[in-house]
Amino acid sequence: MDFGAVGRKIKELRKNSGLSQEELSDGICTQAQISKIEKGDVFPYASTLYQISQKLGVDVNYFFDIGTTPRLDYVQEVFKQLQIMRRSLRFEEMMDIVRTEEVNPLFLQNKKNMQLLLWHKGIYLWEVKKDLESSISTLREALEITHVKGKVMLEREIEILLTIGGIYYKENNEKALTVFEEAKGHIQTLPHINDYTLKTRLYYNMSRVLTKLSRINDSNKYCEDAIKWCLNKDSLYLLGELHYQIGYNLELLNQPLKAKSYMEKALIVFELQEDDKYINFIRNKIKELSEVN
Repeated sequence: MDFGAVGRKIKELRKNSGLSQEELSDGICTQAQISKIEKGDVFPYASTLYQISQKLGVDVNYFFDIGTTPRLDYVQEVFKQLQIMRRSLRFEEMMDIVRTEEVNPLFLQNKKNMQLLLWHKGIYLWEVKKDLESSISTLREALEITHVKGKVMLEREIEILLTIGGIYYKENNEKALTVFEEAKGHIQTLPHINDYTLKTRLYYNMSRVLTKLSRINDSNKYCEDAIKWCLNKDSLYLLGELHYQIGYNLELLNQPLKAKSYMEKALIVFELQEDDKYINFIRNKIKELSEVN
């Protein structure tokens, strides 16, 4: 992709507006970043490009008309940035992107794109504002934008259901389980799953809720099914957590020897992933279980 054309157009508009690079960057990014964008060394984040367009007095669509940057790329970049912020728990920055794009025609005029913003807004309302009612209401609104009642849900819609279930997990176990069971019903009817981790995450979350509800055997069954799914997909994703969950369940059932065996398997996975967050914790658990025997 030729980033240079967009950069050159930004430079041309900036000069026509009588702005220096520093003046254009004020409140958006650094002067150095503007310089790199204009040279074509980097392509601006979706939110940055939108702010630049506003300051230069043009619609963001203007840059897509240059013919070098498809509109889809802009939306995908927004999704990528939201995903990064969400996974790194940078919720304030995530919400800044949402606020910026809420007035962008690319999102206002497209249901799927607006759904993306509402989904992350719902996450923010819970994680930062701790407003359960507004969060769930916003997430349900996001679902209703594209989902037709009685029809099978798409993967993103199931993702939003998992988010709702995850929020309820911290507040109401029964409601969380109901939501996860709804998601399971939709996953089972999908002819193909593009993101296979969706099923892994669902089963892992169901197992944790079932443990909290003292349904230990049911919890283990979901863990075992998820482990088989991971192995079938040659994936380590959540494999350590799933083995740990079974070990924890067996510990609750007062079966320390079996619990230790699963904890040791979990440790192997975490060591392969170099996941220091869990390694020391699991080692201590194994030591405690060894002393019981």
